[in-house]
Amino acid sequence: MDKGTPMVVHSYKHDGNLHRIWTTAHVVDAADDYVVLANKRTKVIESTGRFWFTKEPSVTWFFKDNWFNVIGILRPQGTYYYCNIASPYVVDEEALKYVDYDLDIKVFPDGSYDVLDRKEYERHKEHMDYPDDLKAILENELHKLKTLIENKEGPFTEGLAEQYYKTYKKEGYHARPKTEKTRQQST
Repeated sequence: MDKGTPMVVHSYKHDGNLHRIWTTAHVVDAADDYVVLANKRTKVIESTGRFWFTKEPSVTWFFKDNWFNVIGILRPQGTYYYCNIASPYVVDEEALKYVDYDLDIKVFPDGSYDVLDRKEYERHKEHMDYPDDLKAILENELHKLKTLIENKEGPFTEGLAEQYYKTYKKEGYHARPKTEKTRQQST
């Protein structure tokens, strides 16, 4: 993926149902094992058809080998992170896609964090019959994510989200005209 490429992001649940769509984000960095997207005021469509627009700029890390993604939300009082325990991403002609596995971590600007949605995870793992090996992977990845947060590594490196967002603004990715494909998807 080239820097500046517009992307649509699709989130699914384990049963294959579409969970949420982010209509536009732009690639600000990519390597063999990750991609970083940035956006500001993007439209988010829920599986119910309800939609809303993000309020703050954000930078999101997706990984090919890790079962989580990380959203850095840039606010005047500091950067917050919202981390999803989720499958590694795939990209096809339609979108960047991943499966959301309910468990989340919210990280505050001071580095403290809360694990969220444990009850939702417990309910879904029974209802959707998550296999034992998947449950072990998800718990292991939750632990790995906590370690990155506590050590301020990876996406949690001081100033990294802000640096990516500056690149996004400086390069004008957000101001580029929509591609024909993006226009068709937004109608």
